[in-house]
Amino acid sequence: MIKGLKALLVLGMLSIFIVSSAQDMQFTQFNAAPLYLNPGFTGSTIEHRIATSYRNQWAAIPGHFTNYVFSYDYNMAEYNSGLGLLFAREQAGTGNLGNTEIGFLYSYHFRIDKKMFIQPGIKFNYITRGVDFNKLIFNDQLARGGGPSSDNIATEKVSYLDVTTGVLLYSPKLWLGLSFNHINQPNQSLIDEESPLYMKFSAHGGYKFELEGTDKRTQTRYINAVFHFKSQQKYDQLDLGFYYTHNPLVFGFWYRGIPLLKSYEGVLNNDAVAIIVGYIIEDHNLSIGYSYDATISRLATNSAGSHEISLIYEVASKKKKRRKRKFFAPCAKF
Repeated sequence: MIKGLKALLVLGMLSIFIVSSAQDMQFTQFNAAPLYLNPGFTGSTIEHRIATSYRNQWAAIPGHFTNYVFSYDYNMAEYNSGLGLLFAREQAGTGNLGNTEIGFLYSYHFRIDKKMFIQPGIKFNYITRGVDFNKLIFNDQLARGGGPSSDNIATEKVSYLDVTTGVLLYSPKLWLGLSFNHINQPNQSLIDEESPLYMKFSAHGGYKFELEGTDKRTQTRYINAVFHFKSQQKYDQLDLGFYYTHNPLVFGFWYRGIPLLKSYEGVLNNDAVAIIVGYIIEDHNLSIGYSYDATISRLATNSAGSHEISLIYEVASKKKKRRKRKFFAPCAKF
């Protein structure tokens, strides 16, 4: 009887953890994590690119989410291809429920015309998912003051292969992307049952508006209007925003939610508004960004918002640097 109750308790607790973390990591500055956003971005740089992002979400809530991603990609222009490597980590909850991802990416570049390109890409992820049972307290432990009692009920770690594919279309002013994450829907259960990682669909894009009086050769002032829509199982999310760039400074504003549309729980789908500030060190091809999300959902008075920092560093040989005037990045970097 006690073992049965114990199993139900573990099942219930882990179900809460799994549901609360069922959706993928998210970044307000999703453009600064291009390989995580869409494998079609692989190699969309002059030659070498290093990008990293860190997010601390709902900092005042115990067991809040912390996410970080690191990526490197290389543009093999002579083969119309891009290669990439990605490492990502998410952790949440008092039991340190977390995912660790190692991804290998490839893309191929097609030229449609002089100023329009299309890049399909694919990513193979090896994911490890686990929880630290030593940091969880079970009902019978409170009664007898014993140690962890879940040794024979659940496994602490599972590993699986995850596949994502995507495509990117871009020109000097317009970019549009589609990605399909977890197309193989791997089982991520820690309790020897079926808990599929549901497929996520993502559509994202933007348009660059040149401002009057801007020198087209240097392009020091412009506005990027950007959107990002995600759908995973019964969760939908839309990010709308813009960036104003006046080199070397960047300012942005975001809204996250779907106005007038209620979620599956029957509440308005409003999540957060965000501000973004960035600095571009053009001589070193370095971009640094910071964003703060102010929560506007029911968590508003308790979450303390979310903080995010991003960095993108691009490196090219002297030969490739001479191509820079002809090369255009497919989207904003923040």
